[in-house]
Amino acid sequence: MTPNYFDRFPNIALKRDERGILEMRLHSDGGVFRFSASARTQIVEAFNEIGRDRDNRIVIFTGTGDIWCGEFDRRPHVSPDPSLNLAERWNIQYWEGRKLLQNMLDIDVPMIAAVNGPALIHSEYLLTCDIVLAAENAAFQDLPHLNNGVSPTDGVHVLWPHVLGPVRGNYFLLTQQRIEAAEALTLGVCNEVLPADALLNRAYQIAGKLAEQPTSTLRFARIGLTQRLKKLLTEELSLGLAVEGLSALSKVV
Repeated sequence: MTPNYFDRFPNIALKRDERGILEMRLHSDGGVFRFSASARTQIVEAFNEIGRDRDNRIVIFTGTGDIWCGEFDRRPHVSPDPSLNLAERWNIQYWEGRKLLQNMLDIDVPMIAAVNGPALIHSEYLLTCDIVLAAENAAFQDLPHLNNGVSPTDGVHVLWPHVLGPVRGNYFLLTQQRIEAAEALTLGVCNEVLPADALLNRAYQIAGKLAEQPTSTLRFARIGLTQRLKKLLTEELSLGLAVEGLSALSKVV
């Protein structure tokens, strides 16, 4: 029986096989995913539902086409409510920004990121996965923050320095460095680089091997492997989101 939340999210395609391998694919109208306020709300709720559903044993997190996420969707029906002032919008973003990463880390089963192309917006989501596979055309960047005059501190400031080290991580964020797949492999950002047409098959191959393990083993492994990230985010995410909001508000005073 298909869970009722599978068809709830316009920007998220969900499917699960008999082994309990759940594929979560981001998209916009069936094509390449474009980030929006509506999509962020959906992702928060989807991660919560996925984490609560104990029939999920492994999660594959991917995108659509040849770009993971490279631009925003500015259409009015997916944008922030225009009746809200800037402070009210940032209040929502502050709450959702915390809950999204918390909900992702509260998915107590192994997560495999299949990065199908450039991840230029919210690439930090991928760093909460246990295994990161990248297509040959993939790239990693934090493009929107400085482009929009706000501080890169909504979780990117925790996860990227954690993966790259503080000196390289800060440089990555403050120069908007773009790391191509081959370099990402040498830096430890991803585990494998594959041809695009082999990416998802490899993700399922790894997931299938993991699925041979007892469910309790899978769940306890994820709990143990994410504990350090949970601690880091607990200590640093709220302040980061708060100062990001202040940097946005400072532009209009």
